Amino acid sequence: MFRLAKYLKQFRKYVIIGPIFKLMEAIFELIVPLVMAGIIDVGIKNQDQGYILKLGGVMVLLGVLGLCFALICQYSAARASQGFGTVLRNEMFAHINSLSHAEIDKLGSNSMITRIINDVNQLQLAVAMLIRLVIRAPFLVIGAAVMAMRLDLKLSVIFLIVAPLVAAVLYIIMSRSVPYYKVRQEKLDKVSLITRESLEGARVIRAFSRQEKEKERFMEASEDVTEAAMRVGKISAFLNPATFAILNLAIVAIVWFGGYRVDAGAMTQGEIIAFVNYMTQISLALVVVANLVVIFTKAGASAVRINEVLDTKPSIVEGKTGEQEKVPASVPKVSFQNVSFAYPGTSKCSLEHVTVDIMRGETVGIIGGTGSGKSTFVNLMPRFYDVTEGSLLIDGIPVQEYTFEGLRRQFGIVPQRAALFKGTILENMRWAKEDATMEEIEAAVRTAQAADVVASKPDGYEEMILEGGKNFSGGQKQRLTIARALVGKPDILILDDSSSALDYATDAKLRTAIREFSKDMTVFLVSQRANSIKHADKIIVLDDGEVAGIGTHDELYRNCEVYREICLSQFSKEEVKG
Repeated sequence: MFRLAKYLKQFRKYVIIGPIFKLMEAIFELIVPLVMAGIIDVGIKNQDQGYILKLGGVMVLLGVLGLCFALICQYSAARASQGFGTVLRNEMFAHINSLSHAEIDKLGSNSMITRIINDVNQLQLAVAMLIRLVIRAPFLVIGAAVMAMRLDLKLSVIFLIVAPLVAAVLYIIMSRSVPYYKVRQEKLDKVSLITRESLEGARVIRAFSRQEKEKERFMEASEDVTEAAMRVGKISAFLNPATFAILNLAIVAIVWFGGYRVDAGAMTQGEIIAFVNYMTQISLALVVVANLVVIFTKAGASAVRINEVLDTKPSIVEGKTGEQEKVPASVPKVSFQNVSFAYPGTSKCSLEHVTVDIMRGETVGIIGGTGSGKSTFVNLMPRFYDVTEGSLLIDGIPVQEYTFEGLRRQFGIVPQRAALFKGTILENMRWAKEDATMEEIEAAVRTAQAADVVASKPDGYEEMILEGGKNFSGGQKQRLTIARALVGKPDILILDDSSSALDYATDAKLRTAIREFSKDMTVFLVSQRANSIKHADKIIVLDDGEVAGIGTHDELYRNCEVYREICLSQFSKEEVKG
């Protein structure tokens, strides 16, 4: 937790002011029993109404001042804790976005959502309690003990006996409950995962009538969280009764032995009341300390999880080279040189010994069976992952030497899963180029065969896109994401099976329009449809991560058995030749 204290630096003023005012409130609280003792021993004993009113006014004044100081502390705690949470969330979000795909895959998106929301909330609560109570509670315990000793040293021996007993109870209970808090947070990750899957796959769940099964699955995960919370709750439940039992016995001892001290003339009745008040203050403060231990235990578990994210370093570090403006025509735009790649945590290569050069302006088709490495092939170019072996060059320069912006600004990428973001169509179109003109956007939309999609919406380009583009069909989303990539006029356009939801006629029009739109653009068409890539300048056939053939449609049909099998599985011999 102390490592995260740096995020409180800009709220230093509130972190200092809050405890000071809370300390002043605690001082006033310690004075109140003495004033009460004076009212009993002088005012009531002597029936001095003026004295009673005078000290009563002092008590009211102490209460009003204590309330004002408490409000100032509360305001400071709120500003510091909420500000701390905001800064930490922003830092976590920025750091998560700096991680490569490998680290995100390892940590898990659902776990990171839980950490950035739930775990940060736990730390915010801890910061608020730190400012409000961490100084006040121990000060009250120590201050009340000191004030009691000042009243009567012999009777205050009870305090010295009670303190270690309560401390022992706190230690025993906390040492057994701490491990469960981390377990509970991990189980919350699973609940988050199931919730996200159920919401995103709601249509599939209903299509297969799996609602009851999903409810059972969620209930099981939820019950796991409940069980973990119950375990720690049962242990923690002993805390307050045990501490109150000890402290109430201490109050009984004070009244019992205090009576003998009053009879002996060593103490007054008012001092006994003050003694009881101090013991009550200690009891309440110790309960607060016990609750603080619970809060900080939870926060400690959350801090470990947050530090795990912040300590995760991106395996892909950007270089210093920007986008190249002048490149000789003889230099390949993209060059794979004996490239092999295996995903982190696996020993099997998804791509093995791939060597191919792609020149500027070429249209390249990539085809192969499921799991052959097609998406992996195109994901290596913008450096979503680093190659395991070999070299990958863009414009003759290894991708590792580029800055992320210099490299990825050259790409327009349309992934397999079309992703639109909440906002207007126009806002989505300007992702690649914020200052794109309407003429540029309209040209890209026409090329992507999405003009009719925009025209069909009442608000046109100002039509709001719901979360995940749920108010658009699969084919409409694919066309809009292609248009978004084209707006930036990238050097390299990657269409990763991005026309799978389109009918054959629209797909054909799209390919023709892209060919005309992208004369100087290097285009990668990833598809399982042979018809979608048969007119490409170069076709790369992948089979189980290896290159089975490279060439034109006619060359591969004659010489590559894998390609020929793919073609014949989709078309007749006459259609293939045609």
